[in-house]
Amino acid sequence: MGITARGIGLLVAAVLLLGAGFRFAYPELTLLGAAAGTALAVAAAVAARRPRLTVHRQAEPDRVARGEPATMTLTVRNAGRLPAASLLATDRCGDRVVPVPVLRLRAGADTTARYEVPTSRRGVVPVGPLRVTRRDPLGLLVLARSYGGSVPVWVHPRIHPLSAVPTGAGRSLDGRVDAVPHGSITFDSLREYVVGDELRRVHWRTSARVGELMVRENVDTSLPRIVVLVDNRVAAHPERVAGVAESFESACEAAASVVTAAVRDDLPVVLVFVASDPAAEPAGPAGPGRGGAVAQPGGGGSTGGGGATDRHAVGPLDRLAAVSLAGDGTLEAAAARLRRDRLGDTLVVLTGPGGRDDLGHVGALRGAYPSVVVGVFGAAEPTPGGAGLVVVDAVDGAAFAAEWDGVRRW
Repeated sequence: MGITARGIGLLVAAVLLLGAGFRFAYPELTLLGAAAGTALAVAAAVAARRPRLTVHRQAEPDRVARGEPATMTLTVRNAGRLPAASLLATDRCGDRVVPVPVLRLRAGADTTARYEVPTSRRGVVPVGPLRVTRRDPLGLLVLARSYGGSVPVWVHPRIHPLSAVPTGAGRSLDGRVDAVPHGSITFDSLREYVVGDELRRVHWRTSARVGELMVRENVDTSLPRIVVLVDNRVAAHPERVAGVAESFESACEAAASVVTAAVRDDLPVVLVFVASDPAAEPAGPAGPGRGGAVAQPGGGGSTGGGGATDRHAVGPLDRLAAVSLAGDGTLEAAAARLRRDRLGDTLVVLTGPGGRDDLGHVGALRGAYPSVVVGVFGAAEPTPGGAGLVVVDAVDGAAFAAEWDGVRRW
């Protein structure tokens, strides 16, 4: 509870009047001082009464790409028996304060406020709680309370469509990926014998029935798995404009584009970060497309940043929205974890101009990952490519998508 300037003046006047009235035996001054003190006591009783308000808020939608519109609808209902007079309410929306009309809200009535959520920057925009300020009719005291909880609005990086996704060495049985390798252990079909086929693959029972040599066609049933490594070190993105590292924002857009393209082609994709960031591990309810850091058909695993297990139901795009630059971690340590764990067969590394000197550690992963793609953002000069590495230089996410689709061979 706080006291206003008017209340301070009245309190000082009450003390002076009471003191002077008792000291000099002036009953009129004593009466005025008592009246001022009584006004302060009544104001405290009125301001301390807690109004019964219920708050319901809904974001439409609660997950958007950067720059897309999002609207917050806030409904406040007076659940008490008395009118909620002398109330002022404001809602917190990121760094903004939005006024909510609740003054003289009748008993059982409600009021609705709608406003736009700022989505110009990637991140998690916290909306709420509602802060209700109650004043007494004379404006002597003020008491502020919070109602309802906070709802996050996830602003994902912009997604640029990619027409192709590297598939590494793994292939799928259901035909989603071309160039199916022959000679593995899973039976697919029968075909006629051609010169050069191994006799141990001849299916003798079928050959005896049709009168021709028939051989078994085997394929590899494993799905290709794509690993996206985002370099979120401060040293990798040294240049900032108004506190924002544009190269890191472009890397997040590229990662979101690769993850979306992989999910579109029903390919499992793993999202990891060089530096661990607790902000990228927010708790939240599970839902479609939010099943952890691994996105794959039918649900996902949970490999989190820094090689740890993600305990929360947060999707890759949510992690990209929440992640920020961090100072701990090195690309060498991240490469060692990737070499040890072998999370997939295609590795996509996205870094900034400050990470070019550490790409030797990425080149050492060529033996563990058949296909390695490196995206460098914001570099002043072209990045030299290492042996077996596909290097994509780009100024932003859109340029990365154009260069990505121009790669003819992974």
